[in-house]
Amino acid sequence: MAFLEFKNVKITGLSVAVPKKISIINDKTIETSKYSAEEYSASVGVYQRRVSDTLTTGDLCYWAAEKLISDLSWDKSGIEAIVFVSLSPDYMQPATAGIIQDRLGLTKECFAEDILLGCSGWVYGLCNAASLVSSGCIKKVLLMAGDAKFRAKHPLDPLFGFAGTVTALEYDESATPVRFHMGTDGSGYDALIIPDGGARNQLSESSFKIDNVDGKLMHRVQSRMKGMDVFSFGITTVPKSFKKFCEHFNITLDNFDYYVLHQANKKMNDAIVKKLRLDSKKVPYSLHDYANTSSASIPLTIVTELKDACSISNQNILCCGFGIGLSWGTASFVIGPQCCISDLIEVEEDGDDKVHII
Repeated sequence: MAFLEFKNVKITGLSVAVPKKISIINDKTIETSKYSAEEYSASVGVYQRRVSDTLTTGDLCYWAAEKLISDLSWDKSGIEAIVFVSLSPDYMQPATAGIIQDRLGLTKECFAEDILLGCSGWVYGLCNAASLVSSGCIKKVLLMAGDAKFRAKHPLDPLFGFAGTVTALEYDESATPVRFHMGTDGSGYDALIIPDGGARNQLSESSFKIDNVDGKLMHRVQSRMKGMDVFSFGITTVPKSFKKFCEHFNITLDNFDYYVLHQANKKMNDAIVKKLRLDSKKVPYSLHDYANTSSASIPLTIVTELKDACSISNQNILCCGFGIGLSWGTASFVIGPQCCISDLIEVEEDGDDKVHII
C-alpha cells in the first residue's frame, strides 16, 4: 500500500500566476454543448476562466516563482531543486524544469525534473519534493505545477483554465509530518487521453482529421474524455482514499480544518462531499473564477480561498488530486501564519514586463 510519511518538511510558501485575460462562459463559448451557458455553469460550477494565446505553463510558473522567492527573501543560490508537474510542458523535449532553472538564474548544481501528470499531479509532485527534502541532503525545493493548454475550438474548452503554481518546501526538524496515500489504476488509461502525438501513435495527416466523437467534432491531438467513467472514478475513489488514509494514520476526518479537492467540476465534487458527509463550509471552491486548472487546482484553491484563514492560525488540511491515469493522491499537511502565501499574480499577454499583482 502506498502510504508515506515525511518528517522534517515544511511548506514554506505558495504562489499562483494566471493570465490576465478572462473568458466569461456564455452561449458562444459552449456552442458545442447541448446546454445553455446558464445551465452549464450551474452544473459544472465554472462561470469564467483565465486563458492566453501565448503564455505557457513555464511562463506562469516562472512568474509565480519570482514572486514567491522575493516574498520569502530566499537567496536563489540556496534553491537546490525544481520539480515541475504538468501535462503541457513548454516543449516535448527538453524538460521544462531545466529551462526554468536557467531563467530564474539558479545554480547549475540544481536538481531539476519534469513529471508528466495532470489532476493528481500536485500531490505526486509534493510527495516527490518532500522525499528530496526529508533527509536534509536538499534543503530548499520549488514545486511547480500547472497547465496552459492550447485547444483551439475544443469541445472541452470551457471546463479548463490556465494557471501556474509554485510551492516552496524546506528542511525543518520541527515541522509537522506530511502524509500521503497514493494510487493508480492504469486499466482506465483511455478515460482521459490524447490518442496521437506520442510514440504509440505518432503524428500524421490523419491525426488532424475531424471525427465525431460522442457528438463532439474533434481530431486525435485533442483530449478525449469518457465522462461517465471519470465521474464514477472520482466519486468512488476519493472517499475510499480519504477513509483508508484516516484508518492507516489512526485519525478521523474531524481532525482536519479544510478539505481541498481537485477542482474537477462542481457536480462531481459535491457528490464526493455528500458521500463523506463533510461540512460544506470546510470544502473551498475556486472553480467559479478559474475553472479546472488541472495540477494547479489544489494550491490555487488554497491561495485564493484560504489565505485569510491561514494568516490567522495553523490550518490542518487534507487534500486529494484525482484524474488522468487514472491516478489519485491524498495528502495532509499543516500551513499557517509561518507559511508565506503570495498575492495572486496576473500576467499580461504581451511580454515579461507586464505583470500585475492583485
